[in-house]
Amino acid sequence: MAAKPSILDIDAQIEKLRERRKTLIVKSAERFARAATKAGLAEMEITDEEVDRIVEEIAARFRKGEKNGAGGATAAPRGQPNGGTGAATEGPHDG
Repeated sequence: MAAKPSILDIDAQIEKLRERRKTLIVKSAERFARAATKAGLAEMEITDEEVDRIVEEIAARFRKGEKNGAGGATAAPRGQPNGGTGAATEGPHDG
């Protein structure tokens, strides 16, 4: 029979998980920051509220794809924003 873990062992595991969580959050943030910079968003004057709204729209699009099941997300192929529908979601680039 396995020995019961001590409180110190559990605390150490919790601390390791907290550090792992921090690392994953930082890596995720860096990933999105790189994508935004590459797309030119870093140079645009966009309010935080507008950025939040746009990201929520993107997330909803991917969540919708997950609910459809087996095929995964129904994201547009690269190079075809908005699924190729022609609908514009960006503001002017005259920053």
